[in-house]
Amino acid sequence: MQECHTALCLSVYLITFLTGLPANAVAFYTFSKKVRQKPTPIDILLLNLTISDLLFLLFLPFKMQEVTAHMAWNLPYILCPVSSFIFYMTIYVSTFFLTAVSVERYLGVAFPIQHSLKRRPLYAVAASVFIWVFSVLQLSIVIIMPFYNPSNVCYEDFSKEQLEILLPVRLELCLVLFCVPFLICSFCYINFIRILSGLPHIGRRRRLRAIGLALGTLLVFAFCFGPYNISHIVGFITGKNPDWRDMALLCSTFNACLDPFIFYFSSAAVRGTLGSLLKGARIRMAKCVHCGCHNLWFPQKGLRKPPKEMRSTQVENNAI
Repeated sequence: MQECHTALCLSVYLITFLTGLPANAVAFYTFSKKVRQKPTPIDILLLNLTISDLLFLLFLPFKMQEVTAHMAWNLPYILCPVSSFIFYMTIYVSTFFLTAVSVERYLGVAFPIQHSLKRRPLYAVAASVFIWVFSVLQLSIVIIMPFYNPSNVCYEDFSKEQLEILLPVRLELCLVLFCVPFLICSFCYINFIRILSGLPHIGRRRRLRAIGLALGTLLVFAFCFGPYNISHIVGFITGKNPDWRDMALLCSTFNACLDPFIFYFSSAAVRGTLGSLLKGARIRMAKCVHCGCHNLWFPQKGLRKPPKEMRSTQVENNAI
């Protein structure tokens, strides 16, 4: 059985949870509002990506509990397949929606007129439904496998018979749910950057932001999902789980807190919502500071008076 280093794994899970949950909540509010008012394909896709991240984050505390118990499963056993299914399923759902966003962006710059004429929110809804259903069906083995040989650990310590079933399925997941989306995403964003670089009428700031978004998405794709899926290939070749598989899985965890950066650069609405929140926080902080200073010099029941300089300034202000 593999054991995730308690301090390292718990730190990664906590950082991901504490940073990813509020950031994805802001994104969910923004995209939900936009989709209700005026839905666009890109907003529908990003909303679904946000939902996937939130599902992942909501079930992340189960992984934290598992790590603190030294990989022993002390909760009701039914929660084992459910939490594992959500954990792994949302990882691959994210790869699909990141790929769908890349296709949408590429078509928008490569075939602007044709794409604008055929651009329908209904197509994005249909693609989203397909992604969720296809991912659920592909990851159904995660629900089945824990009941094949129940134990006091969750989705670990597989027997030889279980590995004979599981390793080929993992290889198929790697090829279908990672390699194919990664190749499509790479093709779309490489050509997206090439086309955008040759457009003279695009502002420099806007061009750099779009190119940064494309490169950032490819890096997130490779860093977050690459090591974990490589472990599928290694496991299939060696006939056993690699010792570093749990470490590779930690990289996938970071995706939930890195996706909001993609949301920020992808959507002006998210930037506007975040700007409004920060502005409101600054205003409230300024009011708190002002009230604190006012209470310091003018306590409700105290005898303290403001210094002479402040009284003079107040007189001058009143005179003005």
